[in-house]
Amino acid sequence: MHDDGPAATLSAPGTGAARPDAPAGDTAPPTPPPGAAGRRALYLAAGVILLALNLRPALVAVSPLANTIRDESGMSAAATSLLTALPLLCFGLLAPIAPRLGRRFGMERSLLGTMALICAGTALRLLDSVVALFAGTIVIGAGIAVANVLLPGLIKRDFAARSGLMTGLYSMSLFGGAALAAGVTVPVQRAAGLSWQATLACWGSLAVIALVVWLPQTRSRTRTGAATAREAAHPVRGLWRSPLAWQVTAYMGLQSLSYYAAAAWLPTMLTDAGLSAGDAGWMLSFSSLLGIAGSFLAPVIVGRRLPAGALATLGAVLCAAGFAGMLAAPAGGAYVWMTLLGLGQGAAISLALLFIVQRAPDIRHTAQLSSMAQCFGYILAATGPAVLGAVHDASGGWTVPVVVLLALLVPQVAMGLGAARPRHVAGR
Repeated sequence: MHDDGPAATLSAPGTGAARPDAPAGDTAPPTPPPGAAGRRALYLAAGVILLALNLRPALVAVSPLANTIRDESGMSAAATSLLTALPLLCFGLLAPIAPRLGRRFGMERSLLGTMALICAGTALRLLDSVVALFAGTIVIGAGIAVANVLLPGLIKRDFAARSGLMTGLYSMSLFGGAALAAGVTVPVQRAAGLSWQATLACWGSLAVIALVVWLPQTRSRTRTGAATAREAAHPVRGLWRSPLAWQVTAYMGLQSLSYYAAAAWLPTMLTDAGLSAGDAGWMLSFSSLLGIAGSFLAPVIVGRRLPAGALATLGAVLCAAGFAGMLAAPAGGAYVWMTLLGLGQGAAISLALLFIVQRAPDIRHTAQLSSMAQCFGYILAATGPAVLGAVHDASGGWTVPVVVLLALLVPQVAMGLGAARPRHVAGR
C-alpha cells in the first residue's frame, strides 16, 4: 500500500511552476524559498488540525449534560436524544452539498464558513429556549457536515505525499476533540458555576480560534493554476456505479454505525452491570483517549508495517474482543474492554478516511467519494443508537444488542478488505 500522489516533499500552498501545456496566463505563482514553503505547509497543517478539533466537541458536550438539560428544559428523554441524532442526520443529508460549495466558493472559504456556522450555532444555544437549542444544533451539524467532506479533499490536494500522516493527525484530532468534550465539560461547568447553555457555548471559543487561524488561507489560494481549477469544477459522473466506491462507503458506514451505537449505550451497559454513573462516563472518555492513539497510528503504519486489509481486520478483531469482554465481565474488566474498543474503533475511522483519500485519483474524485461515503455512512450511523435501544427493549437485556454489534463486524471486515486494494474508483 502506498499514498496515492506524487512522491515529493510536503508541498505548501501557493507553490508551483508554469506548465508547458498551459494556456497563456495560466501560470502558477512563483515558488517561494524552501524555508518559507516549509513554514506555510506547517501553518496549513496546523489549520487542518484546528479545524478537525472542532468537528466533535460542540456535539459530544451535550451527552454529559443530557440529564441536566432534560431536567431544566422539561424535555422528554426521546427529545433529548434528538440532540445527538440530528447532527448525524445533518452529516448524511448535507454531505452531497459540500462538493458543490467547495467548487463554488473554494475549499478554503467553504471551510472558513463551516467554522462560522459552528460559532453561530453555539451562540444560538446560549438562548434559554428549546427551539434555539435545536436550531443551534442543526446549524452546528450543517457546518460539521460540510467540513467532514471537504477536509479529506484538502488533504489529498495539499498533502498528497504525506496523506497517511495527515489523515492520522486529522482523525486523531477528531477523537481528541471528542475526548476533551466528554472529559472536561462537566468539570468546567461545576468549576465556573455556569448554566448548561453557557457551558455548551464555551465550545464556540475553540471554533473562533480555528476561524482566526484559518482566515489567511482564504487569501492565500491553494490552487495550482486556472486549468486545474476548471477541471476541479466538474462533478464526477458514474461514481455510484463503482463497486470500489461502494466498498469504501460501506466500510465508512459500518464502522460509524458500530462506533455511535456503542458510544450511545456503553455507559448504560456499564451502570446496569454495577458501575456508578460517573465511572461509566469516565470509561467512555477513557475509550476515546485510546482512540486517539489508534486513529493516529493506523494510517501511519499502513504499507510500512501492515497492509491496509490486515489492519482493517486487526481493528475489527480488537473491537470483537472488547464486545466479547462486555458480554463476559462488563464491570470487572471494563478498562481492558475500553482499551480494546478505543484502539479498534480509532483504527477503523482512520482507515475509513484514508480509503477516501487513497482510492480517489484526484481532488475532484476525493470530494465526491467523501460526499458519497459520508452521506450513506452517517445516515446509517444515525439509526444505530435507536436500533440498538429497540433490540435491548425487545430482548430485555444487553446480550442480544452486543451480539448484534459483534455480527456487524463481519461485513465491516469484508468491506475493509475490498476497500484496501490499491485501486482507484471509477468515474469521470
